[in-house]
Amino acid sequence: MELNKCFRCGSFFATNNVVCPKCMAKDNLELSTLKNYLEQNGSSNSIDSISSATGITPKNLNRFLSYDDVKKSL
Repeated sequence: MELNKCFRCGSFFATNNVVCPKCMAKDNLELSTLKNYLEQNGSSNSIDSISSATGITPKNLNRFLSYDDVKKSL
């Protein structure tokens, strides 16, 4: 197993995830928030407007939008 750098906080950790165990809960909460937003509002809004409405940073939105389960919501 190799060391990875957490996408959210920058700390190093040894798992196959893109975020460290400490940031996983916040990542899951934001992912859930994004899915709910997309279900209610669709995907026709810009990244900036989705970020303003959900409080999720554009950096994290771009990462989440590459996930297969989010793509299915689009």
